[in-house]
Amino acid sequence: MQNTAILPLFYLPPVGYFSLLQRVGQDFLIEKHEHLAKQTYRNRASIYSPNGKLDLTVPLVKGSKTHTKMKDVRISYDFNWQRLHWLSLETCYRSSAYFEYYEDELSRFYKEKFEFLFDYNLELMEWLNKKLKLSVTLNTTTSYEDEIVPELDFRGMMNPKKTDDIVNNKPYYQVFEDRHQFLPNLSIVDLLFNQGPQARLYL
Repeated sequence: MQNTAILPLFYLPPVGYFSLLQRVGQDFLIEKHEHLAKQTYRNRASIYSPNGKLDLTVPLVKGSKTHTKMKDVRISYDFNWQRLHWLSLETCYRSSAYFEYYEDELSRFYKEKFEFLFDYNLELMEWLNKKLKLSVTLNTTTSYEDEIVPELDFRGMMNPKKTDDIVNNKPYYQVFEDRHQFLPNLSIVDLLFNQGPQARLYL
């Protein structure tokens, strides 16, 4: 029976994901061998736009259905989604307090092409951990674990369609909250661009 926490790997994960990371400490593995779960944060992030919540989705190569392992899921470049995502981030956060401190480093993820979604998400996670000053090591699973203590299996956590599994929903200042109030559990970049070095204290 696996007794190490197992977490999924998301694209620019929600704030609650990092609060959970703080809770499980060093004793966790990132799931690399699960089949791709559709309509999850594995290839989607939510940010705060002037019109409310905006979802950014990384397109996948056709055929990346539920039978494809996460480590083998390929990113599609049939259209320039990287430019679209970057323009959205710029439009939404240019006026935030800390966007300019992170934009040069983050922009490379929207210029460089990654073949696999897992590799892309992992490098983004490593960058985010550095900016948040989180001392966590991102070790991955070597096979799919069927037998795991239920309390340690977080692979089905945080579905964009559900709000009842949010780990941390304390309010913090958001750029457009005067229009739409506080939106909980957006992508970690929302917290980072608005709170900067204070983001870690929030978590």
